[in-house]
Amino acid sequence: MTKDFAIYPSLNGKTVFITGGAGGIGADTARGFAAQGAKVGFLDINADAGHALLAELDGQHAFAQCDLRDIEAMRAAFAQLSDTLGAADVLVNNAAQDDRHDWREVTPEYWDERMATNIRHMFFAIQSVAPGMTEKGGGSIINLGSNSWWECGAGFPAYATAKSAVHGLTRTMARELGDHRIRVNTVVPGWIMTDRQKDLWVTPEALAKQVDRQCLPDPIDPIYVARMVLFLASDDAAMCSAGNFMVEGGSI
Repeated sequence: MTKDFAIYPSLNGKTVFITGGAGGIGADTARGFAAQGAKVGFLDINADAGHALLAELDGQHAFAQCDLRDIEAMRAAFAQLSDTLGAADVLVNNAAQDDRHDWREVTPEYWDERMATNIRHMFFAIQSVAPGMTEKGGGSIINLGSNSWWECGAGFPAYATAKSAVHGLTRTMARELGDHRIRVNTVVPGWIMTDRQKDLWVTPEALAKQVDRQCLPDPIDPIYVARMVLFLASDDAAMCSAGNFMVEGGSI
């Protein structure tokens, strides 16, 4: 597959905030924006990975360590990034965790923790950055969904429920913020071959089953999700809002 990807001049100099930016899809997204000349600020709970990625990126960038389940800590981290890089033009709500769980063993406490990990912070991230976008006259917010609930995936009902809620959040906030020329969209990844997935769940049998479900016969690298995010952040997507943009090889 080609890696001769597009350059988006409109991203040059823009300030981009990414949650969960130190690994997987988030890290490829950070690299992609940095290569476009954007200023990248990213949050992650993993301080070592965050500092390592920051050292790798060329340009003016910043990292803030925080646990996104702690909303006050997240707000402080966004304020830190804004002080360093300026208000965001782009927010990528990427952070999530697809831990497997048996529905029979889920407790109310675990359910609440999964919602805090996978959906709650997305709203409060938007609440934190949208006022700055409004002052700038516009912006782009990209929420990361999942193919899991579209495919009726089993093994993580709390995760699938949270990810289905991303679409409701996207569409209502697209309406709330549209008058300010802030666009809100959902990117829907399929089973993406991040290091975490390879380490925990990818087996030859499982991968073959997934690829067979796809229209396209290749496993999906995280860079292709990042490329869709870059498009939606750019002026090329100026009239795209409240939509779903699939990167799942045709599995849905």
